[in-house]
Amino acid sequence: MSAGCHDAGGTDTTVTGAPRIALVGAPNSGKTSVFNGLTGLRAKTGNYPGVTVSRFVGTSRTGRHRHEIEDLPGTYSLEPVSPDEQITVDVLEGRLEGAHRPDALLVVVDATTLRRSLGFVAQVLARELPACVVVTFTDELARRQGRLDIDAFAQALGVPVQPVVGHRGLGIAQLRERLTTWRSWPAPAVPPPTDPAERDAWSESVLAFAGYRPPEHHRGTRRVDAVVLHPVGGPMVFFAVMALFFQTVFTLAAPLQNWVETLFAWLSGQVHAHVDSPRLSGLLGDALIGGVGGVLVFVPQIVLLFLLLALLEGVGYLARAAFLMDRVMARFGLEGRAFVALLSSFACAIPGILATRTLPSAKDRLATMMAAPLMTCSARLPVYVLLIGLLVDPSAKAGPFGAQGLVMFGLYLLGAVSAMLAAWAFKKLGDRHGQPVPFFMELPPYRLPAPRAVLVAMWSSARAFLRKCTTVIVATSVLLWLLLNLPLYTDAQLRTAGVDTTDSVAVSAYTVDHSYAADLGRMVAPVFDPLGFDWRINVGVLSAQGARETFVATLGQVAAADDPEHPGRALQAMTYPDGPRAGEPVFTAPTIAALLVYFVYALQCMATVAVLRRESGTWRWPAIALTYLTVLAWLMAYLARTVTVLLGG
Repeated sequence: MSAGCHDAGGTDTTVTGAPRIALVGAPNSGKTSVFNGLTGLRAKTGNYPGVTVSRFVGTSRTGRHRHEIEDLPGTYSLEPVSPDEQITVDVLEGRLEGAHRPDALLVVVDATTLRRSLGFVAQVLARELPACVVVTFTDELARRQGRLDIDAFAQALGVPVQPVVGHRGLGIAQLRERLTTWRSWPAPAVPPPTDPAERDAWSESVLAFAGYRPPEHHRGTRRVDAVVLHPVGGPMVFFAVMALFFQTVFTLAAPLQNWVETLFAWLSGQVHAHVDSPRLSGLLGDALIGGVGGVLVFVPQIVLLFLLLALLEGVGYLARAAFLMDRVMARFGLEGRAFVALLSSFACAIPGILATRTLPSAKDRLATMMAAPLMTCSARLPVYVLLIGLLVDPSAKAGPFGAQGLVMFGLYLLGAVSAMLAAWAFKKLGDRHGQPVPFFMELPPYRLPAPRAVLVAMWSSARAFLRKCTTVIVATSVLLWLLLNLPLYTDAQLRTAGVDTTDSVAVSAYTVDHSYAADLGRMVAPVFDPLGFDWRINVGVLSAQGARETFVATLGQVAAADDPEHPGRALQAMTYPDGPRAGEPVFTAPTIAALLVYFVYALQCMATVAVLRRESGTWRWPAIALTYLTVLAWLMAYLARTVTVLLGG
């Protein structure tokens, strides 16, 4: 049974009467493995009261003893320079309203970097809370010819010390037993000094008393870093890794996506076959089942993305990639860790926005969040494939490369460059007088990541994605179905309008043409007329505001195609029914170019808007994002149409 956490509504649901033990430590110190080992994965995730920094709370049980374990954000110092570090300090000092001050602390330190960690240990012990120091990676210390006398180390510190090997679970049972005696943990006879110079001398004396011998340099790490961090070879390796990353995400997930699509298509077919009422079967089969399927079809891609990111982080490569990208990101006013968030946005903007929590600067977080929706997410792919197929002949080549593939690459590149420029603009506007936050990131040795930690990171992120977007997509799908199928027409009304009631395609076409959605599409026609969109395209664009994936299916319904999943044939034949362009094709090269560019820039995902609201803590920034991206999408689409016309398209 899991302990509660601070949920979205702001209620702190803790284990009544259970002492709270907080884990503190630096990033990459093994703190998460210790947390997972103590809680047995019985944990929940939420935000601290009034802020959007993640908190992880779980329950540890030993016999009749029960302890609430809280994993505080990783920090190198209790002199905060980032929101995460400030939260840790506020929690330890009991200054964060709605968050309890811990009863005791577990201070996690990496045995291989112990000298660097002791200054932090001194700062924590100065808080005069019951504390136990947890030493991780002791197996690696021994393997690399290092040494540490644990008993002498505990004597020098004046507090209990417990060695653990988190990824193998060694020492976790003993640590859990120690928690039962937290009230009687000894405290240092003399608190560690607070002066930095005296603290350094104290650290050296502790290490000398404990017989600490630092580990030899990790030979494999040095050899790999000689290539990975090389000024020329490093970027080449980075682009190769990223190319393999995206190839894996988009290729390996395709069969799984097809299975999910097939499953939901079968479920929808069963509803249509066994529910006699066409309206009820449409609501259940197309809106509800289709809406859920539209979300779940991307879960394999999302899960695979988080799995690969967790592996890259666990191995130690993401820290190197951030180091390499720091120089590039600095040109746009950001630092290296921002690239990880933008990288996550290639699958979906939601995990990209969530990934900004790792950024030290609140201004960097906001600038990156406002730029993340511009990265080409997987939801755009069906739209791009459809429109590029209408625009470019499949046999067209540009040298050895297919023209369709080059157009797709150009759209990805356009989105990435635009995201960087947007982040730069928001950083400049919001930080005109600010001082840059120092970029400090430890480069850990290359390690095989603990499978348990990787799976936990992957599942918690995927679960957050499902929880945050599923309801939005379902609601949008149901609303779209209602707009396209209302008002209801009787057979008599259809016959009066000259519709053959025995022809389901004709009935569907008439219903869509005279639906509330059609009225809405005609209402906004003056806005989109300069882009070459007719009211039917407008309906597709408006439906895509809920989720981009609905654009293709919506156009299929509007065009009364037999197969909404492959509406290309109907779209190619679509012409203007009336007006000055009656009989002309709707999907000309300028119109398609405008549509493609519009989808590059427009924020068409209500789930993303909802997450922006949650992460920023206000509706102000989602409103700004929705406004600036919609205006930018219209302007860039108009420019694309104009240029295409001038080029003779």
